[in-house]
Amino acid sequence: MSDDGSRPGDTMRERSEGSALKHWFLLNANRWLVAGALMVFVFGGLLALSALSPVSLRALMGEKEPVHTLFQALVTALITGVTLVVTINQLVLSQELGAVSDQRERLEGSMAFRQDVEDVIDAPVGPPEPASFLQAIVAASADRALDFRDVVEARRDEAFRERVDDFVDNLTTHADAVCEELDDAQFGTYEVLKAALDYNYSWKIFRARRLETTHTDEFDDEVRDAYDELLESLELFGLAREHFKTLYFQWELINLSRAMMYIAVPALVVAASMILFFDTGAVSGTVLGIDTLVWTVAAATTVAVSPFLVLIAFVLRIATMAKRTLAIGPFILRESGRGEEIDWE
Repeated sequence: MSDDGSRPGDTMRERSEGSALKHWFLLNANRWLVAGALMVFVFGGLLALSALSPVSLRALMGEKEPVHTLFQALVTALITGVTLVVTINQLVLSQELGAVSDQRERLEGSMAFRQDVEDVIDAPVGPPEPASFLQAIVAASADRALDFRDVVEARRDEAFRERVDDFVDNLTTHADAVCEELDDAQFGTYEVLKAALDYNYSWKIFRARRLETTHTDEFDDEVRDAYDELLESLELFGLAREHFKTLYFQWELINLSRAMMYIAVPALVVAASMILFFDTGAVSGTVLGIDTLVWTVAAATTVAVSPFLVLIAFVLRIATMAKRTLAIGPFILRESGRGEEIDWE
């Protein structure tokens, strides 16, 4: 009678395709750790390629100037990267700039939304922190699901009661887990969005609507009122999640632009120094069987491309989150987020 076999996982990791390592790398890992891992990969890759190359770097330096050519290109790329940062800042700031009428409209919309949420969570004033705000909506959806089940228990249709029991059990268990994730979560970190993305409200709305269409005869005024209240809480959660996701994207883009500006200066100094002051003759000997010249060039190259690697680390998470949350409401774009086909007939 239930749709257990078709139910997707409760967490985004369980609904994701690919390995746990891939999911951790794209979303859960600290972005600076990811950037550091990419730097190690670049540095190690250059050392490995030098060992596999049939011609040594020192021999190539005697015939032409590959190092100077490389760092000349990197200097140009770094300056272009700073321009990109300015573009990113303009994109973020464009959302904040506007006439007073535009700002008033934004404020009124925000206040109206908060009022709607306060009606749902039955509180005179909603929590100001994003984590607590989301937590209150999730808890309200669980409470309203229990109210819905209490109303349905008086109905004669056993199949309807069993399906509602299954639906409510899953929703309340999942809501408790998400509320626990949101405890002490601080906005600006990924933890708030991670918990919000774990709560697959789209699937819950779909299941609630499927209950309604499959058991229309059981929906009298009392059941419908409880059902509408539950659906309202899930819809408001979806709006809140999208709002905080947008704010988080802006927050991360600002952090990214600041980080790239900080890193671009030392990277530019290193790249320029390799063009102006680097002398092959001043570097001699070997370390671990590898020419010291290779170690020096590999290290300088890694520092020079570090702003680009930081950009990759941050954009990987933003792009992955954006792809996984393209739709709002009961639209499930990924097969892994849907599960198997439901068959209640």
